[in-house]
Amino acid sequence: MRPLEGITIVELSTMITASLAAMMAAEQGATVIKVEPLDQGDPMRYIGSAKGGDSGLFANCNRGKRAVSVDLKQPQGAEIVRRLAADADVLISNYRPGVLERLGLGSTALRDANPRLVYVAISGFGTDGPMASAPAYDPVIQAQAGIAAVQGTDQPAFVRNLVCDKITAYTACQAMTAALFERERTGSGQHVDLSMMDASLFFVFPDGFMNDTLLDDDVARQPLLADLLYELTATRDGGITISAGTPDQRAGVLRALGREDLAADPRFSTMEALMVNVDAYREELRAAFAEQDTDAILARLRAEDVPCAKCLSRDEVLSHPQLEANGSLDTAVHPRMGTLRRVRSPARFHGRHLDPAGHSPAHGEHTREVLRELGYSDGDIQRLAGGRVVG
Repeated sequence: MRPLEGITIVELSTMITASLAAMMAAEQGATVIKVEPLDQGDPMRYIGSAKGGDSGLFANCNRGKRAVSVDLKQPQGAEIVRRLAADADVLISNYRPGVLERLGLGSTALRDANPRLVYVAISGFGTDGPMASAPAYDPVIQAQAGIAAVQGTDQPAFVRNLVCDKITAYTACQAMTAALFERERTGSGQHVDLSMMDASLFFVFPDGFMNDTLLDDDVARQPLLADLLYELTATRDGGITISAGTPDQRAGVLRALGREDLAADPRFSTMEALMVNVDAYREELRAAFAEQDTDAILARLRAEDVPCAKCLSRDEVLSHPQLEANGSLDTAVHPRMGTLRRVRSPARFHGRHLDPAGHSPAHGEHTREVLRELGYSDGDIQRLAGGRVVG
């Protein structure tokens, strides 16, 4: 049995945040009904490499869902969602604040009809304040939440994937399950607000803002972890990364390089001195690593139990023996998209990976099936389709 079996989620969303959150719940057993606009559906379907009408990105965020196509702007379309929400456990949405309220699908209205409903509303910046109605995409949030500042040195730099979208998805999924857990104790659902801005700041803050946390004037300032750990170390024939965070690990680096003399250098012999002279220390190490072959120095570092790695290409990641040992990836044949690679949900329950929930749905694939379950007759469905209420 999957942990969320018996839970029904209605997803009203486009792009990553709510889609990925709902897919994580689907992987854990929830039934997810994805409600999309009529004409093209979720724009994610068309971003990146595609086959059979959908992209790999869409497949990676929408496994195991049922898809219905509804025009929410028509009263009959909004009524379909009200019927879905009446029997659902969760409604999750990432529409801008106020959009669903204007359609009669706001939290208060739906939870008045179904007091057990957990209504998760994801926004870009929150429901109040000067940016509440501003559009939000991942790079915008990276810039606003300080992630670009933390990545950069001389100037801001972006993480080159949708990190804020995915952070928000993980946070939304955790908040949703926490609200469901509370409902088990109280019998009542609730409204959960979550902004990408807040989720991303909460994510980056522990280390990214660690030197902005202690506010007294007598605080001893130190470099950020990012300034100490996140550098590519060039070797004679490539590059590696090293995270030597303890005295034993730092000593192991020097032994691997044959530079134990640096440990006795008064500029580096204590942590306090090392922090003052860290640039000089790095320069000594850079020169030493530049004389080493990648595989040979990695072997010596690992023999010293120093955390280290070669920076792998995508192909090297996908063929790595550790992922094979973990059972992290599998392949499946999708009915429209052909053979595709899937990454399994990382959490293991009862010591076992959960199998992926199923294929990602076509646009409107389950519209008629779901409407019949809601009590609509075939004649009703024909009239709704003829009036462009459903697709």
